[in-house]
Amino acid sequence: MSQSPKHFRDQISTLTDDGKSRKWIYPRIVKGTLYKYRSVLSYFFLTLLFAAPFIKLNGEQLVLLNVLERKFVFLGIVFWPQDFYLFVLALLTFIVFVVLFTVVFGRVFCGWACPQTIFLEMVFRKIEIWIEGDHLKRKKLDDGPMTGQKIFKKTLKHGIYLCLSFFIANIFLGYIIGTEALRKIITEPVSMHLSGFLSISVFTFVFYLVFSKMRELVCTVVCPYGRLQGVLLDNQSIIVAYDYERGEPRAKRVKGQENLAGDCIDCKLCVDVCPTGIDIRNGTQMECVNCTACIDACDMVMEKIDRPTRLIGFKSEDEIKTKQPFHINKRIYGYAVVLVMLISVLSYLLITRSDVKTTILRASGTLYQLRDKDETVSNLYNAELINKTNRNIKFEIVPNNPKAKIQYIQKPDSIVYGGAAKLTFFVILPQNEINTYKSEVGFKLVADGKVVDHFETTFIAPPNN
Repeated sequence: MSQSPKHFRDQISTLTDDGKSRKWIYPRIVKGTLYKYRSVLSYFFLTLLFAAPFIKLNGEQLVLLNVLERKFVFLGIVFWPQDFYLFVLALLTFIVFVVLFTVVFGRVFCGWACPQTIFLEMVFRKIEIWIEGDHLKRKKLDDGPMTGQKIFKKTLKHGIYLCLSFFIANIFLGYIIGTEALRKIITEPVSMHLSGFLSISVFTFVFYLVFSKMRELVCTVVCPYGRLQGVLLDNQSIIVAYDYERGEPRAKRVKGQENLAGDCIDCKLCVDVCPTGIDIRNGTQMECVNCTACIDACDMVMEKIDRPTRLIGFKSEDEIKTKQPFHINKRIYGYAVVLVMLISVLSYLLITRSDVKTTILRASGTLYQLRDKDETVSNLYNAELINKTNRNIKFEIVPNNPKAKIQYIQKPDSIVYGGAAKLTFFVILPQNEINTYKSEVGFKLVADGKVVDHFETTFIAPPNN
């Protein structure tokens, strides 16, 4: 039973009216047009989610979030700790995008793209329906006595849930440590990978708990996005909403009698299909994940009573109350401008990002060395090169000034994949080329026949008078 309009904001929709126990949700499944669209999109995301760790691009998996080794891969591009500023900027860009998207479309991401909703509604819920039956049969089974049939169905369901959770845990770990390390954990003895098996066990338990017990509580209690929605929405936001101007007052229809009430016949089908147990007719609520199940259910009823569809639909408060169409306000323009600026800066930094990061410093405690034998002057430098590519590279430092020479004291032959190399070398210039006490000298870093970085430093020497 739905909560009354007077008290629906005073308690969570999944609690009983006395607030002492949880009210288990048994949503009815209505396979309308939007449900079919959502199913196609969900299966696409599921396929991408399971396939991404195993797809190779530029020799790397498509997505890797290896916190332990501080290695991150997106679309085959490797990012190391030296690129942390890019991560911060990308995270800030994503947050602004979420804010802008929420201001315009509400919480539609939760119902259509959130992994929690996709797994629960398109995987675990379907298994539950396959084993226990529709919403009425599931409720009757839970309320009934502990029979042999009930034990069999519950054991089968939770056994499949555990197996699925174990599979998801392995995929999740593949994003964290990489598929190669995951393959070793699976194929090699347990004693060699105790921490890996412990991680898989913990993740399996967490996923099982989320999809078998917590379910909609993740969306209504745990996830902070619903509370963020309450701050960001305004009367212009397009959300799943009930058109109370058209639907009220509610009344049952009697065949052969003139209808003087609104279009809503108070069938409560919109409540029966809601996965979070709310009554959308009470108004905008934090618990609504915009899954659009209520739209399909209401459209089905409107078609049966020969009334226009979309009594519940994607609408703004202004559209319902004053019939004003959606328009872009100053707040949306402001967020959009900030988002475009962040994307532009991030794109520029990604395009100009070098494969090798070079840091060069003058050797501490030294000035310059005059070489009277060949009338040159030298400065001593320390440099560190960090390989941000996905391969070992051989390199050479080439001065921009053709008259400058480099004499190495310490120089490795190559930089290993994801590693660093430290160099110590003299930069030597003819004394007759020196015009000021401090001058800038530039260098090119050449790796595998192409220039991968430019850098410069200060050269100190007495000017040639």
